[in-house]
Order: sequence, then structure tokens, then C-alpha cells
Amino acid sequence: MIAASGNRPRGRWLAILVLVVALGSTAPVVAQQATDPPASDLLNAVLWMQRSVEYKASALTAFALARIRLDQALADPNWTGAPKEQAGAYQSLPTAVILDIDETILDNSGYQAWMALKGTTFDPKTWNAYVNTVTSLPIPGALEFAQYADSKGVKVFYVTNRTAEEEPATRKNLEKFGFPMGGTADTMLMTRKQPDWGSAKGTRRTHVARNYRVLLNVGDNFGDFVDEYRGGEAERLKVLEQHKDRWGREWIMIANPSYGSFESAPFGHDFKLPEGEKRKLKRGALDAWPGP
Repeated sequence: MIAASGNRPRGRWLAILVLVVALGSTAPVVAQQATDPPASDLLNAVLWMQRSVEYKASALTAFALARIRLDQALADPNWTGAPKEQAGAYQSLPTAVILDIDETILDNSGYQAWMALKGTTFDPKTWNAYVNTVTSLPIPGALEFAQYADSKGVKVFYVTNRTAEEEPATRKNLEKFGFPMGGTADTMLMTRKQPDWGSAKGTRRTHVARNYRVLLNVGDNFGDFVDEYRGGEAERLKVLEQHKDRWGREWIMIANPSYGSFESAPFGHDFKLPEGEKRKLKRGALDAWPGP
């Protein structure tokens, strides 16, 4: 009885020691998991936009081509970058170009980077707060192209899905860098600025085409050029093919891997779906090698 009683404290202390060692060995793993950065689909896209020379070279290439096409368009009175919206004897109209703003002439990757680091998603309130900081920078080549067009007597129109409420901050941001602002003409065509100016841009392109011969359209998203951008992949490819002779001629696309209708097409542009479901549908849209 004495021997058995004497073994109990040793057994109890041994069990405690094993527990302490076990907890100590898992603590670093738990701590490491707690400090892991949040996963974000934006990470590589924003890293490419902010740090790669390839992105800068791509944008410079696009705007160098736009300058060449602008000169060609000025020499050809039948040239128009708004084939659906341009009507009547447009050949005698003064000339214009249409530029999207976000990720076409202004770089908002700071907002995208914030979302990636915080593990959050787009929200109109945080986006509005970002716009009001007036800190977006020009996309490489964009300012020089806009100024070149202006020097040729070409009116520069900004057709953007920033809201009418965001116009003052947007105007201030553009003016800060010297983008041409149109003089007495209102060249800031924001969404909801007029009742029929929704997110589809056709009505605003028509607004410009009534009084100007549109030479070029420059954007980063399919919807900057056509209103049929909300379909599935097959429908979008069909529309792309219908206009295949315009790409690189009247229509210049700026690379934007961080967001746009390309991303929402796999989940039917239904932004109310849970993030996990949207990611699942995006993964399902990939054509993957089956592996070895």
C-alpha cells in the first residue's frame, strides 16, 4: 500500500510534464497560423500591376499604339471608334476620343492592395473613401496620350462608372496631373449623372457621338466598348469576334488583371453570392492539366 501510494505523485507529475511539452510543441504552429496573411485572389494581380516592368511596358505599348491610330483616324474622315452610336453625316463633326478612367488612365491599385492585405472585398463606402483621397496615379503613357490628343484639337471625354457624387474628387485627381478637362464642354460623363446613364456606357457613347466624330475608345473592360458584356463566356466570345477588326485599331484595351467582367462572368455576374461560392465557380471555369 505504501509503495502504490508513493507512485501516484510521480505518475501525476509525469502526466503534467507530458501535457506541458505537448502544448509547448503546438504553440508555435498556432501562433504561426494566427499571423498568416489572409488569402486573396487579388495578390498576384496587384503585385503585377504595382511592381512589374511588364505591366508598365504593356500600358506604354497600348498608348503608343493609340497615338499612331489617332493620327491615322485624323487623316481618314470615315474613321469612327463608335460604330454603333455614330450616325448621320459624322464625317464633318469635330473629333473626340473616349477614355475610361479606372485602370485605364488612373491606377487605383492602392485600393486593390488594401483589399488584398485586409482580406476584404469591394464596398461602395470604402471605394468612395479611397476616391476622396485623390491619390490615384496616372497609368503609364495615359497622360501623355491625353495631352497629345488635346494638342491635336481632339476633345478628350472621360466615360467612367464612378458616380456623379464622385466627380469633384475625380476631377481634382485628373487636374492634379494635367489631364485635359475640356474647357467649356462637360467631358466628365459619370454614371447616374443623367437618368439614363447607368453602368452600361452605350447611352454616354451616344451622347458624345451626337456632336463629335469619335476617333478612339480606350478602356480596360469589355463594357467600355460594348453593352453586351454581362453574358457568359460563349456569349462574350461571340461579341468579341463580331468586333475583331476593331481591337488595336479604333478600340484599345488596357490590361487589368485585378477586376472586371472577366472575373464575374464565371459566377453569372451575381455579386450577392457568398465569396466561397464565387471562388468555387471561378475555379470550375479553369481549363486545367489533369496532372501526371
